Amino acid sequence: MKIINSILTWVMRKRIHQIDLFIKYPHDVQEELFLKLIHSGKDTEFGRKYHFSDINTFDRFKEQVPIHSYEAFFPYIERLMKGEQNVLWPTEVKWFAKSSGTTNARSKFIPVSQEALEDCHFKGGKDLISIYVNNYPETMMFQGKGLAIGGSHQINEYDPNANSYYGDVSAVIMQNLPLWAQFIRTPKLDIALMDKWEEKINEMARLTADENVTNISGVPTWTMLLLKKILEIKQKDNILEVWPNLEAFFHGAVAFGPYRSLFKELAPSSTMRYCETYNASEGFFGIQDQKDSNELLLMLDYGIFYEFIPLEKLDREHPTTINLGEVELGKNYAMIISTNAGLWRYDIGDTVKFTSISPYRIKITGRTKHFINAFGEELIIENAETAITKACTATGAIMVNFTAAPIYFEKGKRGGHEWVVEFAQQPDSLHRFTQVLDETLREINSDYDAKRYKDIALQLPIVHNVDEGTFYRWMKKRDKLGGQNKVPRLSNDREHLDDILQMIDTLSGSNRQATSE
Repeated sequence: MKIINSILTWVMRKRIHQIDLFIKYPHDVQEELFLKLIHSGKDTEFGRKYHFSDINTFDRFKEQVPIHSYEAFFPYIERLMKGEQNVLWPTEVKWFAKSSGTTNARSKFIPVSQEALEDCHFKGGKDLISIYVNNYPETMMFQGKGLAIGGSHQINEYDPNANSYYGDVSAVIMQNLPLWAQFIRTPKLDIALMDKWEEKINEMARLTADENVTNISGVPTWTMLLLKKILEIKQKDNILEVWPNLEAFFHGAVAFGPYRSLFKELAPSSTMRYCETYNASEGFFGIQDQKDSNELLLMLDYGIFYEFIPLEKLDREHPTTINLGEVELGKNYAMIISTNAGLWRYDIGDTVKFTSISPYRIKITGRTKHFINAFGEELIIENAETAITKACTATGAIMVNFTAAPIYFEKGKRGGHEWVVEFAQQPDSLHRFTQVLDETLREINSDYDAKRYKDIALQLPIVHNVDEGTFYRWMKKRDKLGGQNKVPRLSNDREHLDDILQMIDTLSGSNRQATSE
């Protein structure tokens, strides 16, 4: 195994000079990629509609092709899912990455071409390892196995020829991994891609507890649950007593900060390394390339052309984008992408801030809308408003205002969502209100539903029923009264919610009703 470790470490480090190339010549690399994408897409239906054959500059591209949301792309994607080809991209599309829903659908489906798999997602995974072994040449991670917690996939029932599939992007990647990559990972695919989360966690824990696991890749939420299950099976206090050679956790999808202290308890070692990635259904965008910083190196040669909209201009009817060479440090931008899977000028809904421009490094600063994504549930405002309206209708309530935030994991406690709701007319049962709220969220948001499955990751929401006038007093306290100031519906941290609850406790001595599981 030492020989294999040495060989694989050497192979992985060879990619570094290519990474150095796009770091040194970022604009040349992006311009070359842009022209290649346009040439590839010119004979697709989308390319013909927007006259790609006439496009030879970025400015011309902006003039002829509008920015597209998922809703705007949906008619094209729906046809792809029904088996049509050459709609958005010239080569056959057989896979779709499924992620949380939008305003018009429970889930959204992102096309994944073979080029996107090979030149983006797989390349990102290999580069993650390349950067890691370059930073830590003494690594022994290939002497054991990597544990990856994937999602699940299924045959695309919309395709009459049953010739395509959809699933979580992790499942799409794992199902298509080359043989050499399957050799150094655990558990077997049939376990890693199970669709019943409770059974999957139990089986993964049982089967990997006796493996020599040296590295883990996954979302912090599910990884933590798996590690706790393994400790329960092995009757150990921390995971290093089970896997003494564990050295790295490669994580993404949700902010790691709230989980850091818990992972230090689970893996109490000063040599444990944590590396962040920015990998989404739409593509692999960034990798932490520095030992002492969680800033993400923007990966520029993955078949993705980047544009950016300054956040303050996002609400304009036709916002103007800028290219990579025009971005400024410390400014929030909405990210627009064109990809080798046929997403053209696609608004992915993420906001980023550049922390460096030589090389280009970013931090993810949030979503273009208020949201809760503490556990990968990607709860958007439309979800919340739909659910709370249905809960009011079911219980005869009239709502004045609400806000919600996550309950982060603490030792011995589960995560969840906490709501503060002010009613003009009380629900006939606060418990029933909470149940309908939760049930509706599960119906309309597949990622929330997955995290709520048998209370594995999220418990039933806690809802605080507060006195009338509470939000008025809180907004007044913050000097935010007035028509242009709105109560934040959803927050991914607890700043607003804790401030409201503290104000209530101070004024009324905890005079509020709350429901919990």
